[in-house]
Amino acid sequence: MASYAMKLLEPYLRLTRKPLTATAERTEARLATAKRAASVPRSLLRTCRVEQRSVGGFPCYSVRPRTPGTAGGPGISTVLYLHGGSYISPISAWHWRFISRLAAAGHRVEVPLYGLAPEHSHRDALPLLAAVYKNLLDEAGPEKVAFMGDSAGGGLALAFAQQLPGLSLSQPARMILMSPWVDLAMENPELAAVEAVDPWLSRAGLRVAARAWASGDDLTDPRVSPLKGPLAGLPPTDLFAGTHDLPSPDIRRLAALMRDAGTPVSLHIADGGVHVYPLLPVPEGRAARTTIMELLKY
Repeated sequence: MASYAMKLLEPYLRLTRKPLTATAERTEARLATAKRAASVPRSLLRTCRVEQRSVGGFPCYSVRPRTPGTAGGPGISTVLYLHGGSYISPISAWHWRFISRLAAAGHRVEVPLYGLAPEHSHRDALPLLAAVYKNLLDEAGPEKVAFMGDSAGGGLALAFAQQLPGLSLSQPARMILMSPWVDLAMENPELAAVEAVDPWLSRAGLRVAARAWASGDDLTDPRVSPLKGPLAGLPPTDLFAGTHDLPSPDIRRLAALMRDAGTPVSLHIADGGVHVYPLLPVPEGRAARTTIMELLKY
């Protein structure tokens, strides 16, 4: 059963967030609006070392703990984090708060701000992520790196992992994906029932964002919808979703297909959980964050 805090959060999300994707027209208006990423919070700057550089013309942040932590010990030392936002919205304060928690736990967090639609597409993301990941492999080695992402960023992380063999790059040690958007075609008949209880997302607007990110390619192209891509040979993967989370039917399908392909996968479902609940200030989110920190130790 969902916590009281989660239940209280739903009306707020339905009032403030649901309208953003409720219609194609509203999403088209968002596409036409100038995008400005949330600045790094001052609280993060006080507790972490933050370095910014340009990679292929895109900003990339390295967030590290100011004091030594678990990064030098066993487990994952480095996280490649890809933020969500339907591929049309920039990194937000909620993402930075989550990133600060990862860094406070002793991890280096690499945050490439990939180009957003409609100015950019999935084709622009691959060279950026490849350049960033090659640098991490040189510095840490694949056994010390995890891919992590939420929503669209989770889908992008999976799509990138699927393309690593073609780039002659090793898989990371682990993937942790929170409410990943893995099928932009959104044709699963089970989505309708979940959409009715999701207080945040609607397919009408998301389809506009999907077409913009695909930029002329078919929505079933695995580079766009990694649910359609190869699922064998991927690293151990943890998937987080809620029962009030529109992508959850496709995430369940992803977990089943990964198991069939021989990829180790764990599915974490929060009863009544909303989209990207591990980032939110609710008991389910705190529990998920604790689980994620434990996963990074191995």
